[in-house]
Amino acid sequence: MTTHRYEIAITWTGNTGTGTSSLRAYSRDHEVTADGLSPIAGSSDPAFRGDPSRWNPEQLYIASIAQCHMLWYLALAANAGVVVTAYRDRPTGVMIEEPSGAGQFQSVTLHPTVTISAASDPVVAAELHDRVGDYCFIARSINTPIHHEVTMRVDDGAGATSE
Repeated sequence: MTTHRYEIAITWTGNTGTGTSSLRAYSRDHEVTADGLSPIAGSSDPAFRGDPSRWNPEQLYIASIAQCHMLWYLALAANAGVVVTAYRDRPTGVMIEEPSGAGQFQSVTLHPTVTISAASDPVVAAELHDRVGDYCFIARSINTPIHHEVTMRVDDGAGATSE
């Protein structure tokens, strides 16, 4: 078994002068940093007094699920002889908030549009999405149900695609 270690830093930048003297007294702004990488400007969701021009944890959660799915899908496709020529996803998530303010994600749905070469098997290409959950580190680490609504396209080699 191999162990991988990840380190980041979260720095709150939202002290507007009086710290957390009240819920309205401070900004939710923060930065996510790691050695050698550009910082991510973060905040809370605008529904929770956050800055809509900054990434919020809920968006980053969905992004991490979609990124992991895509990267494993591409690896599985390569190993299965499926040539992917384009991949785009527009994932969505549904989060429920309880009266207490606590909550959790009810579901995440990935909406990948995958283009494969004409020589690739579209049935195998579609089935690979169901296998990703066995490998994706993020999907294996969470209990949020992840659904897939895949659009498969075939590249005819001349720049045209068909579904």
